[in-house]
Amino acid sequence: MHKRQDINIQNRRARFDYFILETYTAGIELFGTEIKSIRDGKASLVDTYCLFYGNELWVKNMNISEYKFGSYSNHIPRRDRRLLLTKRELRKLKRLTQESGKTIVPLRLFINENGLAKLEIALCEGKHNYDKRQTLRENEDKRMIDRMMKR
Repeated sequence: MHKRQDINIQNRRARFDYFILETYTAGIELFGTEIKSIRDGKASLVDTYCLFYGNELWVKNMNISEYKFGSYSNHIPRRDRRLLLTKRELRKLKRLTQESGKTIVPLRLFINENGLAKLEIALCEGKHNYDKRQTLRENEDKRMIDRMMKR
């Protein structure tokens, strides 16, 4: 069993595939047993993305596993979930995503100090293959330096 602040589900692929331009913290509209599964750490942000439907921002393809003690009222694991942001933030994000090459990607799912599930999202720009190779090179160099410092 996790404590509230222990839940920190990352989307590691996002930082590799995208340049992070701006980050926002959004609430998530959850139903029934979804929050219980998140508190158990049974969620995944692999292949998730955000889309606008009208003036609302939705997260697509986020997997929250069914709650093991749930009954007939258990939730659907991969349903679309609405994100809760201010109108000003929504207008700004919608305007920026209409520019070419920009998208909104979830970075992290966590439980805040009030016990609410929050999703950290980022306005991103896609990386090219040569940018990804550069990122790998930088990470490898950091590891080598750390190894040399420990000796």
